[in-house]
Amino acid sequence: MATPDESSSAKKWLPLEANPDVMNQFLWGLGLSEDEAECYDVYGLDEELLAIVPKPVLAVLFLYPITTQSEEERILQDSTKRETSNKAYFMRQTVGNACGTIGLLHAIGNVTSEIKLVALELWQRLFFSAVILSAHLRDIFDGLVMLFKVLEGVLKGESFGEVPS
Repeated sequence: MATPDESSSAKKWLPLEANPDVMNQFLWGLGLSEDEAECYDVYGLDEELLAIVPKPVLAVLFLYPITTQSEEERILQDSTKRETSNKAYFMRQTVGNACGTIGLLHAIGNVTSEIKLVALELWQRLFFSAVILSAHLRDIFDGLVMLFKVLEGVLKGESFGEVPS
């Protein structure tokens, strides 16, 4: 689960509910064909529980609670300079509450050779041309594309989950 850096803590995103039905509607609304991929709950990592997960598995989103310790570790990791690879699609989460949305975009961006996307031209621009952008520009580009798609869904009256109280 990605966490925004301190400079973006004032920016908030409507969180995407950690519910396969909600995530599926979100992905299908973004142009993933309904017969290409679906989200499912994984109830554990035991062999028996993994056996009931539909195959093939293209991506896994790991959800965990943010704690003081996880935040300290994230800050430490962020302070270390790392080399990035253009082989994996990655965008840094720069807005609070967007971890589910960013996780799903990572999942799609890293399996584009395995799935068909309905809005192929949009996705090609998003995932393939973003590789040539600097990391910061990629975050801005990705955020804008994501924002416009969600706004389009809002205008159509679609819902991607409930606002937490």
